[in-house]
Amino acid sequence: MAGPFTFGIEEEYFLVDAETKSLVREMPQAFLDAAKAAAHGRISPEFLQPQIEVISSPHERMADALAELRELRQTIAAVAAKHGLAILASGTHPTGTWRKARQTAKARYDNVMHDLQMIGQRDLLCGLHVHVELPDPDDRVDLMYRMLPYLPLFLALSTSSPFWQSRSTGLMGYRLAAYDELPRTGVPELFRSRQEFDAYVAALVQAGVIEDSSYVWWAIRPSLLNPTLELRAPDSCTLIEDAMAIAAAVRSSSRTSGRRSAMGCMPHSPRRTARSRLARCSSA
Repeated sequence: MAGPFTFGIEEEYFLVDAETKSLVREMPQAFLDAAKAAAHGRISPEFLQPQIEVISSPHERMADALAELRELRQTIAAVAAKHGLAILASGTHPTGTWRKARQTAKARYDNVMHDLQMIGQRDLLCGLHVHVELPDPDDRVDLMYRMLPYLPLFLALSTSSPFWQSRSTGLMGYRLAAYDELPRTGVPELFRSRQEFDAYVAALVQAGVIEDSSYVWWAIRPSLLNPTLELRAPDSCTLIEDAMAIAAAVRSSSRTSGRRSAMGCMPHSPRRTARSRLARCSSA
């Protein structure tokens, strides 16, 4: 696994009223159009209308990624302010009520909501996703397996979701617990080769359960659209410095694990450790 391990970042934010900080019920189309233009297309609406996502370019230098992410946050915030809105970076909204949130109109989201019903309506959660480039598909599945022991650490470093529906959950990170209501979430199955992963996806597609691998929502997964391994466990980080620190840790861990793979080192059985630690780190 040679190369620079180019990486990219996706951040999800809540869209709120600038004065009250309460969630908006519907995303104004005028705001979305203006934000897309100002960010040169690097944003997109999310599953529920009180959410919005920014998508960075691929980077080799952490400083460049930090500059772009800061610019994206500032750009979206400035456009939002002109419409009486603001953005909030956190895993859950402290007082947000999922019953009032409306789904974004999109064919994919229509299908998801049809399948999930109330579970989909409750998916009022914002995460941080880090993509690390691995051009060889075989490397992505192997590295996914090797990265499992690190998942609890990435979650613990990001926790920003202690509240849900105006209640203290007693957890530092409630988002992942709520997200686990959805199917095909949590720790991945133990695939030791790309062929095993492809067979798993093919079986679900053939059974009519999913359309493609983008409907597999594990805490870490091979990306369908990009030649990357995608970490999905962390909460959306309130501080941009925290988001960048996690991105750097993910990239470094990927490089280290990739080198161990190239040397023929076998990882210790990580699945049970990762699953138990994920639960503990939510309450850390």
